[in-house]
Amino acid sequence: MATNDKQAELAELRKRVGELESQIAGETEHRPFRPTGYYTAYYAMAGFMLGIFGAMASLLLNVVGSVLTGRPPLELIRIYLTFPLGDRVFELPPEQDGLMLAIGCCLYLGTGMLLGIPLYLALTRWGAGKSLFVKLVIATIVSLAIWLFNFYGLLTWLQPAVVDMSEENLIVNLIPPWVAVATHLVFGWTMALVYPLGDYVPYERVTEQK
Repeated sequence: MATNDKQAELAELRKRVGELESQIAGETEHRPFRPTGYYTAYYAMAGFMLGIFGAMASLLLNVVGSVLTGRPPLELIRIYLTFPLGDRVFELPPEQDGLMLAIGCCLYLGTGMLLGIPLYLALTRWGAGKSLFVKLVIATIVSLAIWLFNFYGLLTWLQPAVVDMSEENLIVNLIPPWVAVATHLVFGWTMALVYPLGDYVPYERVTEQK
């Protein structure tokens, strides 16, 4: 083989090596994760975590409101405890009453975290990139829908069935509608205010500049 042919073949091999090195570098290069569509799993988890803020705000509203109206500060929690205990909750001795109220507060916060999922999904689906006013409107509509479903759809038949009592629904009957509405609205509005805390921001690897 002539020298010119060898040099030409060597140049071709070097070119091929360069192409392979470029391909390998591209395949091993860090590529940050990018969701291809609506990131449902992330926003559901974010709503679950942020729901505790809405629950705390609505619980605080009831505590302050009950004190201002001369009612026991955790009366709302005691009424919600009629779901598993029935009207016996109003007859608990003092040493058990405090423990049950503490458990009731934890259950209230846990329920708020669960309800935060559909509310935050609605905010991110229809309110992403919109103004705070739009998010508050969405939160208002969804919160009222949750209230109607919970009180007059779910609890109406579920509490009598679970507690094994008469057709009486203690939660719906003992909580005035305006109190239930205010509680749900404050929950929803709080979720709209803390919305930025759960917004998805893709991770970017910081590379050192030389």
